[in-house]
Amino acid sequence: MKELILLEGLVVKQQETEAVKRVKKLLMMSLNGTLRLHALRLFKRELGLPEDFRDSILGKYSADFRLVDLEVVALVDWDAELAVARVEEWREKEYSEKWLSEFETKFAFPVSFPTGFKFERGFKERLKNWQRLPYAKPYERKEVVRVRTCGGIERYEKRAVAVLHELLSLTVEKMVEVDQLAHFRRDFGVEVNVRELLLRHPGIFYLSTKGKTLTVFLREAYRKGGLVEPNPVYETRRNMLDLVLLGCRKTKLLLDCDESNKEESNVVACEVNEEGERQGDWVIPFLEKCEENRSP
Repeated sequence: MKELILLEGLVVKQQETEAVKRVKKLLMMSLNGTLRLHALRLFKRELGLPEDFRDSILGKYSADFRLVDLEVVALVDWDAELAVARVEEWREKEYSEKWLSEFETKFAFPVSFPTGFKFERGFKERLKNWQRLPYAKPYERKEVVRVRTCGGIERYEKRAVAVLHELLSLTVEKMVEVDQLAHFRRDFGVEVNVRELLLRHPGIFYLSTKGKTLTVFLREAYRKGGLVEPNPVYETRRNMLDLVLLGCRKTKLLLDCDESNKEESNVVACEVNEEGERQGDWVIPFLEKCEENRSP
């Protein structure tokens, strides 16, 4: 396990260029080109950022980032090549490879529903109309649509869906705890009830509850228990998951053996420190969520 933890840190460092792009795209999505460092600290694992990202990323790449003060980072220069949302790449592929009309794909999102999903009366027609609804895209540099304008509420919420879709696309594992999204609502101009918005779009987002934690997955990103397009950081973490789950299974076998053979009272299932914590406990809650949601 120690070797895998060290390997994760090494892989994160090797993916530094990709991490810079993720942070830059986040700043480009924000309304005024700034973000609080506190939000990035809470989101650093999801973005694949190193622990010392303030110095190793923000400080190092001064041509891209500027620290306004101790707790705010600003975008230095707009990059038009990065101002393309993930969903726009999907639309281009749908348009060119499947010969779908531009009218059907220009503002559409990839949608899929689980087996057995029950469609309410009129749901498919509403979804079809929603897919065609124009909206201000995440990287468009213009005033965000006002709620009170014609079709304002629907267009405003569709832009919010687009921002959340892009935010999840930028994460290493295409998943994040819903509570973490609150730290970006104001900066990205998505002043909506995020949980209700996600629930209204089950074909795009998959919500999972583990204990008291609500986690959202980007549905299109997963297939057959894993990412469709895995990355080095994700693969390292999945190896860690497999190792921990293997250890848990072996531990259970040892405990079962101990119950059936009480004469052997000195069986040690795992090491415990003075505070009563087992080695690897810090990562188990995260890994359990991944295991439970392998096929969203």
